[in-house]
Amino acid sequence: MSWGFENDPELQEELDWVEEFVRDEIEPVDQVIEHAWNPRDPVRNALIKPLQQRVRERKLWAAHLGPELGGPGYGQLRLALLNEKLGRTHSGPVVFGCQAPDSGNAEILAHYGTDHLKKTYLEPLIEGEIVSCFSMTEPHGGSDPTGFRTTAVLDGDEWVINGEKWFSSHALWAEFLIVMAVTEPDAPAHKSMSMFVVPADTPGIERVRDVSVWGHDEPVGSHNHLRYTDVRIPAENLLGERGQAFAVAQTRLGGGRIHHAMRTVGLVQSAFEMMTRRAVSRTTKGSRLADKQLVQEMIADSWIQIEQFRLLVLRTAWRIDRYNDYRRVRADISAVKAAMPKVLLDVAGRAIQIHGSLGISKELPFGKWVMESFHMGLADGATEVHKVNLAQFLLRGTEPDDGLFPPYILPTRRAEAQARFAEILSAAADDGDDPA
Repeated sequence: MSWGFENDPELQEELDWVEEFVRDEIEPVDQVIEHAWNPRDPVRNALIKPLQQRVRERKLWAAHLGPELGGPGYGQLRLALLNEKLGRTHSGPVVFGCQAPDSGNAEILAHYGTDHLKKTYLEPLIEGEIVSCFSMTEPHGGSDPTGFRTTAVLDGDEWVINGEKWFSSHALWAEFLIVMAVTEPDAPAHKSMSMFVVPADTPGIERVRDVSVWGHDEPVGSHNHLRYTDVRIPAENLLGERGQAFAVAQTRLGGGRIHHAMRTVGLVQSAFEMMTRRAVSRTTKGSRLADKQLVQEMIADSWIQIEQFRLLVLRTAWRIDRYNDYRRVRADISAVKAAMPKVLLDVAGRAIQIHGSLGISKELPFGKWVMESFHMGLADGATEVHKVNLAQFLLRGTEPDDGLFPPYILPTRRAEAQARFAEILSAAADDGDDPA
């Protein structure tokens, strides 16, 4: 392995700076802005833009991008360690220029966009001047793209898009949307769709309604139901080849799931810190909560769960860097995605229990985090889908046993061992009979 359990001094110095910066500068900003993704909010801009400039000066801006795109070119392992620090705050990813969905959309544009699209959208997106939207999920298909109904038909030198999209997050602020639509209706499901850049001001885009989620107290819902009616875009706005939307999407989803996971680690670590502080501070029936065995069990279980999950994520990030091929790490990524919601749900739930009525109040964030765990179980593919994918991978190549009983039962294994070592066993038995 090329990675141990200690970071090199240079990286650790950067991570220490990030941790202090997040706690001292970014966490206070979270308390006074409505939404870090809204570039039209003057309060947000006044507070976040100076912090973004400090990150640029530190050369940590857009760390997921390579030097050719203005980033430091961190691999997935370094990105994971960075995102762990950012995960405890709402604004952190925006301050560091690595927020979803913009980070993934930038990678798609970098790989598949024309020079015009890169100049028009990628450059200002990387600079943090605009935000974007990934418009994929549909009311009909949910998280199963093979059931999507939105279509794009080539009409001369324009694509015409019709259909509805659900949960198109940040569409109300976006300068452009990346839209997945059926272009090859007669092709197999995974080769039937293509991906497009759609300018947000294109005629025919209707915001049907702005959807809020529990736990997010925002004045306007930022997860939008959109309707596309005869939306016309230039033919060159196609990303990649026709029918290759699934391949294009993997450019953003593979690494993005690791970033989300390590931000979750940071979030859960924050819940754990509050849990332990409460345990040593609160007394009941003559002793601290920390002295109660069931509280000790909750603390121990939480720490074990966090550390197990953290190591799984870091190992997966290391494997992505090692192989530079998301296909070889699909099972690991599915495992990370499937494990993530439960870690947050369990630890946040225990933190609520230890804090009592204060824990369920809006004076602490645990209730929001419990709801966020269910959001995590749906975003970027439902947990159940990832578990199925993982199980299918693990079962692949396993041969069935034909006998009445499996060959690994102990009587069979004992008989095989006795046959293999019969000569030695016989000699030892003879020696044992020797009266000398």
